[in-house]
Amino acid sequence: QVAVLESGGGLVQAGDSLRLSCAASGNTFFSRAMGWFRQAPGREREVVARITWSGGSTYYADSVKGRFTISRDVAKHTVYLQMNSLKPEDTAVYYCAASSVSWPRSAEAFGVWGQGTQVTVSS
Repeated sequence: QVAVLESGGGLVQAGDSLRLSCAASGNTFFSRAMGWFRQAPGREREVVARITWSGGSTYYADSVKGRFTISRDVAKHTVYLQMNSLKPEDTAVYYCAASSVSWPRSAEAFGVWGQGTQVTVSS
């Protein structure tokens, strides 16, 4: 029932910043947490960050700690991913996902996924 849509991707140079947005629509009643994932060419999909709607608890992958910040706008039911000090290694398709679990432990706990937005960081 819930639909999510990512936006904000693009091509930037190393060291630049970018902010991704993820808007949830439709029946969002059972949405308890949101997450950002990414998949680079030839690599497995990995979790980037996640946040709960109720308490705003966050989680970050070690590779992005200190550089990326996930935040939420409860009224708009929108989640953001502020990406600073971007590196070529950050190049990937970034996906937003919604979970009915308050603190999802894995990607399998996210039942609704967006189409993805491409982020390309040149060296």
